[in-house]
Amino acid sequence: MALAFEMQASVYGGLSRRTAERLSQMSAAVPARRAGTRLVREWKGTLHTVTVMEDETVHWGGKQWRSLSEVAREITGTRWSGPAFFGLKKRKAA
Repeated sequence: MALAFEMQASVYGGLSRRTAERLSQMSAAVPARRAGTRLVREWKGTLHTVTVMEDETVHWGGKQWRSLSEVAREITGTRWSGPAFFGLKKRKAA
């Protein structure tokens, strides 16, 4: 689905500035880590879904992990901040 969006955006243009700002505001209003929260990230064509439990353990790939960073590292093969990888941290302006 992300690929389809990127293809469409390249032909017709991306989100309007107003829409992008509204989506940003909406995502900031949602608490990032509630019990049972599901986080989804596409990486190299594969969709990865993790569930953060009440005790802050993370479930992914049929296993329990101690942190989002461990999962991000397993998915990518490199060191990542888990919250950054799953989009929970805001990007700094260039």
